[in-house]
Amino acid sequence: MAKTIFQKIIDREIPAKIEHEDEHCVVLHDVNPQAPVHLLIIPKQHIARVGEAGPGDQAILGHLLLVAGRLARKLGLDGGFRLVINNGKDGGESVPHLHVHLLARRQLAWPPG
Repeated sequence: MAKTIFQKIIDREIPAKIEHEDEHCVVLHDVNPQAPVHLLIIPKQHIARVGEAGPGDQAILGHLLLVAGRLARKLGLDGGFRLVINNGKDGGESVPHLHVHLLARRQLAWPPG
């Protein structure tokens, strides 16, 4: 299988504006932001999409959410933020590598889309 753009960023084959990195994930600024703050929280372990995650992925999935909370505190997102995970074409997925969008610093409408 060919590397996704996210795997190429993780492997440093493509540059990106990285906000955070640890042994389990990398967090970067979205190149097409939909809010003043738009970060992508990406596991280094390739999981195509959340619908294909299994019981063995539980720890990394939890880690992604904990990182989101830490970043929100670090960035002072006291007014709120939204986390989004797209799954499949109809869900808006554009890269087949699980990632969590963290959006903030504007009023986010409901329902989305």
